[in-house]
Order: sequence, then structure tokens, then C-alpha cells
Amino acid sequence: MGDKTHTHPGAAGRAMTADHPASVRNVVLVGPSGSGKTTLVEALALTAGAVNRAGRVEDGGTVSDHDDIEHRQHRSVQLSLVPVEWDGIKINLLDTPGYADFVGELRAGLRAADAALFVVSASDGVDGATRMVWEECQAVGMPRALVVTHLESARADFEEMTRACAEAFGADDPDAVLPLYLPLRGPAGPDGHAPVTGLVGLLSQKLFDYSPGERKESEPGEDQLPGLEEARDRLIEGIIAESEDETLMDRYLGGEQVDVKTLIEDLERAVARGTFHPVLAAAPAAEGAHQGLGTVELLELITRGFPTPFEHPMPDVTDLDGTPRELTPCDPEGPLVAEVVKTSSDPYVGRISLVRLFSGTLRPDDTVHVSGHGLADRGHEDHDVDEKTGALSMAFGKQQHPVEQAVAGDLVCVAKLGRAETGDTLSAKDDPLLMAPWQMPDPLLPLAIQAHSKPDEDKLSLGLSRLVAEDPTMRLEQNQDTHQVVLWCLGEAHADVALERLRSRYGVQVDVVPHKVPLRETFAGKAAGRGRHVKQSGGHGQYAICEIEVEPLPGGSGIEFVDKVVGGAVPRQFIPSVEKGVRAQAAKGIAAGHPLVDVRVTLLDGKSHSVDSSDAAFQTAGALALREAAAETRIHLLEPVAEVSVLIPDDYVGAVMSDLSSRRGRVLGTEQTGAGRTLIRAEVPEFEIGRYAIDLRSLSHGTATFSRAYARHEPMPPQVAERLREQDGDTP
Repeated sequence: MGDKTHTHPGAAGRAMTADHPASVRNVVLVGPSGSGKTTLVEALALTAGAVNRAGRVEDGGTVSDHDDIEHRQHRSVQLSLVPVEWDGIKINLLDTPGYADFVGELRAGLRAADAALFVVSASDGVDGATRMVWEECQAVGMPRALVVTHLESARADFEEMTRACAEAFGADDPDAVLPLYLPLRGPAGPDGHAPVTGLVGLLSQKLFDYSPGERKESEPGEDQLPGLEEARDRLIEGIIAESEDETLMDRYLGGEQVDVKTLIEDLERAVARGTFHPVLAAAPAAEGAHQGLGTVELLELITRGFPTPFEHPMPDVTDLDGTPRELTPCDPEGPLVAEVVKTSSDPYVGRISLVRLFSGTLRPDDTVHVSGHGLADRGHEDHDVDEKTGALSMAFGKQQHPVEQAVAGDLVCVAKLGRAETGDTLSAKDDPLLMAPWQMPDPLLPLAIQAHSKPDEDKLSLGLSRLVAEDPTMRLEQNQDTHQVVLWCLGEAHADVALERLRSRYGVQVDVVPHKVPLRETFAGKAAGRGRHVKQSGGHGQYAICEIEVEPLPGGSGIEFVDKVVGGAVPRQFIPSVEKGVRAQAAKGIAAGHPLVDVRVTLLDGKSHSVDSSDAAFQTAGALALREAAAETRIHLLEPVAEVSVLIPDDYVGAVMSDLSSRRGRVLGTEQTGAGRTLIRAEVPEFEIGRYAIDLRSLSHGTATFSRAYARHEPMPPQVAERLREQDGDTP
């Protein structure tokens, strides 16, 4: 790498297409917010000739910006695609958000890519969240390389950053994370800082000077070579250790000089297999320059070292009835199997689906089968429908360039798939198939909303359905207990973006209201009640009297109704009426307006009238009897308790357990899960974990994950219940 002359850069304004999977590379950029991923994408596009000299697309937006929300919030909030061309290879660069709230976009990018570039800032180091993503990629064998940015920082140290990367990402084999180039620094300025002006290739032993604005190649001076020997020797040994030629190491240690061409070929194979992870340096182009530092080297690595889509394992595919299907990976002539990795709305074109093709070929106006399954719990109903595709295009920032077809292995934008949602499978209408969805994070931050006005109420349902169609990490809930509309999000920034999209895209203004936890009520002890409903003044009278006894039952028992009437005191036809009245009153609540549960109601006696008794009268009497019984004893307020599992690095176990205890949580146990991580299992009242998604992220510096599941309702401590009653029965 670093020894070729490049003569086929992509041209601005031209749709880059691939006619064969071998000429495609799909690369996702991973890194924390502020690490420079978007800037790096623009630098690569500039070097590849895909944008003009200012590094901007024609309408003035940055190449990977799609959403005005990003400009207002000064952060990337969604996955974006920038295709560039280098040496006849189409490179689909997938720029992902670095902020934790938008990890769903990151996972979509990982699904669509065949290799990953981890972008780390020389001035900030490696954070825990990035290490977690590295481990995920490692688990599935995804090839990875590292790019060190922000070398212009006064405190940037490439060598120290390389060592930090080896420690963070090369725990099993530090010699598998090594630099391919070392930075060259120019003369120091008045502040004593020497800027990076070029690179020296450790294998080729050539200098690449970027200071003129374009990459210039030269031979190193004699005084520069000794400083490279140690790093070069370690790199060669790291490459040989991954070589398929088992004799190569012995020959090298025996003093044989290994040909540079052989080393490069072994390096490329090791990178493509995901067993060697080169470290490179990159910086954006200076004002008026054509190429950013390290961009040519990085494009070489992508085109020559990263795998083709042929080498990407085929996700599990089944028929609609669940029968497994074995398909040839990435066969342009095979059955159509594609996946929607992103959905967006364009005010002029309508819904646009970004699709990764895993098999077959897609053309405009094809009729495809759209299958969406497995996300019903997030407001995405299962669906199977045939739809006709609209135009196919390649995204480039906000621009869409039409293309005539897309082959297996490529990414393409498809217009007018009105029912397709993120995560759906596209297949041939006469051979419908379904792909197993990728892992999506659970949204655990509730956002209760209501329409701001009557016109907003009319548009709210449609706006919400479109919102969750775009973002499967968002869950829509119509809570039957609290009668609230709740959007479950990944964090505050995720929630802010959802509200802004409702307003700006779909014209729906909503108000955020306090999220209510569904509470229950139950009897603390046995009590009796008498319901008397007698009205005999004018017209047809009403007459019903019943006597009941109420006793508490174990949690989860619900409402049990028992008839112990003797002698016909309550006619048989009216006993169901009493039960109906009791259950209706229980559903409304008897103290604070929360449903009554876990009691046995026994009908003991009553009176009736041959003319004035009726179904309605005995329903009313049953409700009155239950209310009177409630007045004779204490009523417990029951709160929901969740089973919480927290996966946390060992360093934070004590802090997390202490925090759970402060939330009235009961720690049930801990267990080691390997790789220095601990799983904590606890039961915590839901009243206490409404904002736990935010608090845990802060407590663990973004390195923890948790899940929650409803366990049961149990009595709320008296002091907490009293605080709620002082708030006039409002719940959090």
C-alpha cells in the first residue's frame, strides 16, 4: 500500500454505480462524537474527486448531512451515506452518529457494512463506548482498521495514541494493532508545536509529503531511516505472524529479507480476514489543498485491504413460514434479498429507503415483496405487502443521482416504498423471504406526550406512525392503564430529535407531560360493606340492597367474586349484576383512582323488590358496597416493580450497586460475564427508574447497558404513598 498511482477518481455530480460485487466496498465509520468522522468522510470524498475543492456538495451542505436538525443541534443524529470512487472501486462510506442516543443508527451502519473504520481523536483518546463496539465487531469477525485524527492538536501524540489503541483493542494480541505509517512533522512554530506535514511508509520506506496541497512521494534521507527500524521490524513481525505461509516467520528470523510485495499481500489478506488491524493517521486538507493528509493511504487500504461483499456472511434468511433458506452470498443472479437499513422522508419525493442488497439485482419499477416482522412490541405491526419500487438513486448529501440498477453487495436509495420500514426485507413477489433483524437497543426512557391542540390531535397518529417507521429504536405505547401516549426513547437527545421531527416534518405540535407509572390499589385487611340503592319517588322505582365482605389475596390474584347468598335474598338473575358493579368500581379505583386488584369479594346477603329491582340497580348497589367496605380499612397503594439487569465494567460495580440501593432496589445477585464485566440483577420500583437510562450512562461514562421487565406490583412504602397523595394523586 502506498506504491500506486491513482488515475480513476470519482467525478462530482456523477452517479457512481457498480456492475459487480467485487467492485464494491462498504465501510462504516465508528467513533465518539467529536472524533472527526464526518470531517474524515469529507476529506476522503475531496481526495477521491467526488466533491468540489471546498469539500461541499453543490447545494452548500456538507456531504454527509441530511437533516436540518443536525445543523441546529451541532451533532450528527443519523446514518448517512457518501459513495466515492477510487481505482475503479465504489466505496460506500457510512457515517454514523457518535452520540449514545443514536446507537440505533450505528447498528444499522454495522449491518450494512462489510468493514469498519474506528476513528479516534489523538487529543481525546479511546472511550469505553467505542471499546464496546469494537468487541461487538470482534465477536462477528468484522474487519477493522483505526484512524487517528486531530493530529493538529498541540497535545496530539501519534505514537502514544497508537500504544493506547493497542491496549484498548489488542488485548488478545497487541501485535495485531500496529501503524502502517508514521507522521512527519514540519518546522516548529512560535508556540513550539511542529505540525504534521506528511507520512512515511513503514513497508515501502517512502516519504509522502502533503504540505504542497497534493501528495508528493520521495525517498527518505539517511538520517530518517534509523528512527523507523524498530517500528518497521515490529510491523513486519506482526504481518508475518498472520501470514498463511507458516515458513515465513522462520525464514525471516533466519535473516531472510522478505519481499515488500509479499508483505503487502499478506497484510491485505490479514486485514480482510479481520485478524490484523492497521492504524493510520488522517487530517483534513488545508485551505486550497486538494488532498487531506493520509487520505490516499486510507483509500488504498479500503480498496485493497478491506473485504468485498462476497466475504460478508449472509444473514439468516427464511421463507415467510420460518423455513430456513440457504442462499449463495452476494449472488447478483440469485433471488432478491435486500434490507431497509434506513428510512427517511423527503418533502418532494416522499419516503426514501436506503437498502443494502445481499442477493439479486434491483431495478426501478420492480414489484417487490416487503416483509416486516418481529417489532410489534415497538409499534411496528407485522406486515407483508407487494409494492412497486420508484426510482433508484445514489445518495450524496441531500442530492439523489438516478441509477439504472443495483447489484448484490451495493447500497441504493429506493423511492416510493410507502409501507417499507427500517429493518424490513425486500424480496421477489413470487419468492417472498424474510431476513433475521439485526440487534436493536431497547428504548428505556419514557416520553409522555399529548397533542397541543385539536388540529394537532387529528395529525398526531399519522405523524407518530411515520416517526416509528423511520426509527425502530423508538417504541410507541398507548398505555391502557394511564391513558397516555408514550414514546420510549434511548435518551434525552433522542427524545428532542423525535419532538423536532414531529413538528418540522409532520406539522404536529405536542406537549410533554409527566409520565405516569401505572399504580394499583388493594385492601390491607378484611372489611364489610353494604350497598343500598333505593329510589321510589315518582315513576318506576329502583331497589337493590347487597352486603359484601372483602378480603385481600396474594399479589397477582386479580378480582375474585364469590356468591354465598342463601334463601334467594338476591334473585339469581341479579347476582351477575352485583359482580358487574363490583368489577366496574374496582376498575375505577376506590381511593386514589387506581384499579383495585388482589381481593376476594363475597356476596353474603341482600334484598330485592318484585317490581323495582333491576340489573342497573344491583350494579349500583354492588359499587356502593365496595366503596363502603373500602372506607372501613386501610388501602394499600401498589407500585410496579421491574426486574433490572445491568451489564457494567467491573470498575463501576460498587457505584452502580450503591445507586440501585438508593432507588429502593434489591440486588438479587451478580455474576462475571468475562472481559472484565459484571452482570447485576436487581428488583427496582418503576417509580425510581424513569430516568435510569440517563443516570446510568452518566454513572458509567457510557459503558453500561441495562434491561428491564415488569415483575409484579407490590405495596408502596407509606412515606412514598403519602407523598403521592399530597400531589393530589398524580403519579410521576
